[in-house]
Amino acid sequence: MSLVVFESQKPIHCAACRRGPLRLLVRESGVPRCLDCAGLGHLVYLPRGDAALTRRAREGSSLHAVVVRRHRGRRRYGRQGLLVEDAALARAERACLADADARARRRERDRLRRAAEDVRFTAAFAAEIRRLFPGCPPDRAQAIAAHASVRGSGRVGRTAAGRALEEQAVSVAVRAAVRHTDTEYDALLMAGVPRFAARARLAARIDAVLDGWRAENVS
Repeated sequence: MSLVVFESQKPIHCAACRRGPLRLLVRESGVPRCLDCAGLGHLVYLPRGDAALTRRAREGSSLHAVVVRRHRGRRRYGRQGLLVEDAALARAERACLADADARARRRERDRLRRAAEDVRFTAAFAAEIRRLFPGCPPDRAQAIAAHASVRGSGRVGRTAAGRALEEQAVSVAVRAAVRHTDTEYDALLMAGVPRFAARARLAARIDAVLDGWRAENVS
């Protein structure tokens, strides 16, 4: 279990030496102490962001601590970085520099692999749209699929149901596209109409478009 150091967001002073206000502190039995009084003053701070450097510095440091900060309104702490021994950080930096080219090549291979996967998935999503809504114009099906399946977007295409090309998830994506593109839904929201009221007002028009796309022989 890692030691935990807190990034203070209030003017807190050390209970032992009265030093402060503290940016980083340790709580011992609920009492704030500075890093020196807690025996961690010799450690250096490594911000999060470089996974390889963080892993190597942590593994090479006989003593380390996780730095966390409380997220306001979320009632939880988020990791900000790591405190490690200076020598361990220096060794980790040298090791990362030594294999930087290899890691860059691996990242590029991973990027290309993900891009190819995304192209295949978007094509499959568009094909499923065309199967469920044969009257949907091919360019619209492609645009809807591309929008719904953006990696990391949190949209329906990236949910488990979307990745499985489940009918309901695909239909939700198509309905959302029609709502935003073929109706004045966005304008209603900008005018202050509540979201659910705007959707209810436009539901019949959206259903009409979708019913037309479901027909086999729509010109």
